[in-house]
Amino acid sequence: MNLYFDIETIPAQENQHGILKEIHAKKKADGKKVESNFDQYLAATSFDGAFGQIICIGYAKDDKPVEVLKGDEKQILKDFWAIAENARLFIGFNNMDFDLRFIYQRSIVCGEKPSVDLSFARYRNNPIYDIMHEWNKWDLRSHISLDGLAKALGIPSSKGGEIEGKDVARAYTDGRIKEICDYCKKDVEVTRAIYRKMVFAQPQQLPF
Repeated sequence: MNLYFDIETIPAQENQHGILKEIHAKKKADGKKVESNFDQYLAATSFDGAFGQIICIGYAKDDKPVEVLKGDEKQILKDFWAIAENARLFIGFNNMDFDLRFIYQRSIVCGEKPSVDLSFARYRNNPIYDIMHEWNKWDLRSHISLDGLAKALGIPSSKGGEIEGKDVARAYTDGRIKEICDYCKKDVEVTRAIYRKMVFAQPQQLPF
């Protein structure tokens, strides 16, 4: 089974702000490179698996419809690893450096043991197929976004709607969970379409 997936994350929640303020103050005192403003430092934890939180995982098995895991983070992770147990290939955009790494880190924090022991070894495309790195052929000086690559390949973009990645934290605070999940599902659809284009497979019609 090919497993296509994408995650949406939010910054650390209020019960962790105290310890983060201590860490932030110590880094500043030690002269380390860190955001001078705590609110900016806090916002950046949405990219940090130690303190950020997964609010949904969009996924698709092979050519099946995209589905979303949402709700309690521990349950999201438990359900994801149950699905991933039968996966042959884990396909995502920047999943090596963000999505899959973040999932592993949060699994440790939440005490949910992964059902698959994946190697994060570089310069290969199995069992993790990272579309971004495969497109760049592992040239770490090159950068392209999911949106940019989709447009280059003539694939409808998942961006440009009411919610994009930068809007997720605010949308979550506002209770707009369904919109976040819909955005995540679109990213999975685009990821699958790009992968099929890159491996010269039969294109699949996107639902948007």
